[in-house]
Amino acid sequence: METSRSGLALKPFYSADDRPHKDNEVPGAYPFTRGRLRPSSADAGWIHRELSGEGDAHRSNEQLQYLLGIGQTGVDVIGDSPTQSMVDPDHPLVRHSVGTQGVSLCCRQDYLDLFRNIALDRISISSSVPSIFALTGLLGAVEAFGFARDKVRGSVLQPPLYCSDAAYSCGMPVDLLSRLSVDTIEYSARELPRFHAYVEDTYFFSECGLNAIEEMALGFVQIRHLVRAVRRRGVAVDSFAPRIAILVNCSMDFFEEIAKIRATRRYFARMMKEEFGAVDPRSWSVVITSHTSGLTLSAQQPINNVVRGATQGLALALAGVQAMEISAFDEGFRTPSAEAHLTAIRTQQILSLETGVGKVADPLGGSYYIEALTDEIEARIGAMVAEVEAAGDPIELAERGYFRTIFHRASERHVSTLASGERRIVGVNCHEMSREQDTLLRDIAERKIEPFRAQIDKIRRFRAERNQEPVRRALRHLHAQALIRDANLVAAVRQGLDTGATMGELAGAMRLAYDKPYDPLGALQPDF
Repeated sequence: METSRSGLALKPFYSADDRPHKDNEVPGAYPFTRGRLRPSSADAGWIHRELSGEGDAHRSNEQLQYLLGIGQTGVDVIGDSPTQSMVDPDHPLVRHSVGTQGVSLCCRQDYLDLFRNIALDRISISSSVPSIFALTGLLGAVEAFGFARDKVRGSVLQPPLYCSDAAYSCGMPVDLLSRLSVDTIEYSARELPRFHAYVEDTYFFSECGLNAIEEMALGFVQIRHLVRAVRRRGVAVDSFAPRIAILVNCSMDFFEEIAKIRATRRYFARMMKEEFGAVDPRSWSVVITSHTSGLTLSAQQPINNVVRGATQGLALALAGVQAMEISAFDEGFRTPSAEAHLTAIRTQQILSLETGVGKVADPLGGSYYIEALTDEIEARIGAMVAEVEAAGDPIELAERGYFRTIFHRASERHVSTLASGERRIVGVNCHEMSREQDTLLRDIAERKIEPFRAQIDKIRRFRAERNQEPVRRALRHLHAQALIRDANLVAAVRQGLDTGATMGELAGAMRLAYDKPYDPLGALQPDF
């Protein structure tokens, strides 16, 4: 019997008997299975954006200007590995990775240089950077360039339960990471009416090999954890739930991915209305964005990745996402080159303008197959959420390695299915080519990004030339605020950046307040 990527048994064909209880669902109405908005002839489609960030802020700003020039309609910036780990670029142990997998963002000036000449009141700014620094850095640029706060659009990611196990370890305990997520959500609910301060990023942790059901179940475990925590702060659910978004992965299982997104909308709507008591319909209709899967790309025959990105992009368009990013061809090697960016943006534009795929909302709605898959995926997501929550408090589960075990098993499963041939990838374990034959796009894909050593020198000069005493006072203030467990730290972090403190220093002050080492790599000592 055939199965989906998530192991769902598939029939040779589907009929009305596979969904005897039909619901007369329409797009833009509860439970939003078929889309969060009612279709309109004035619909602008989805936001076209691509992952960007390389070298320092100046170089990344040039990259953003290039992307906007070729038709990108939103911005997504990713930090390099030191930035993701909340470590400064002049740290002695990270010099070989500065600017190689994203942009190095360390201080207030970096954010000003990154967003210079970007219309922050019109362009949606999404950041794959630790949320409290992404938010405060963006706010510094907004005010420095004279934009109104209430016009700011964009988002930050909130991955407190999983980031240390599935992405970058930053030396912070899970309860501190959760607190910082709650702080940014609470602050934005009160100060930034158009800003999505909570993007549940299921993409990054699902890239370890999770299937569609595992991806969304763990995403909802984290959503439920943070919604409860924000409500404990006294924030009404309808004041922040409309600004929740989910950034999902998109693999090559075409129909399962479409059904996954439909099931996610329905599960979210029912959860927010029936469990959390939201009454504003906007709180029920979640924004869904997606980045096509880097895990599905191959270093072999990189030209094949263009087809993979286009296929996944089509699935996302049919599912009705609000924004997408396509991995074009070289993300099996590096962050996207200019050529890959152009290929990815043009792929989105062709899907949007030439195929007619966006003319009808949820065009696969009513398909016996799609509807049966949607129902089964929703049920299985709910069952796994219940199983995880029955195992204990999410923070305690994260601290004792419960989620790490899930990620490791998924990685092992992914590798074993490739090795056995159960999962076939063209160019990797079937239809292979010799190195001599495999030349298309390889010269571009293998182009190396060198560490951006100029950023190290710049931060060293900045640190030496700044007025040290105000910086020390700001760090002491942040440390004192962090000791008050229910204090919101956004203002103190913002004050620290404005005073001249670096991200690494601010993160270190917060770590100390939670009895963790100032420097997670053990090479530096505090100076405040």
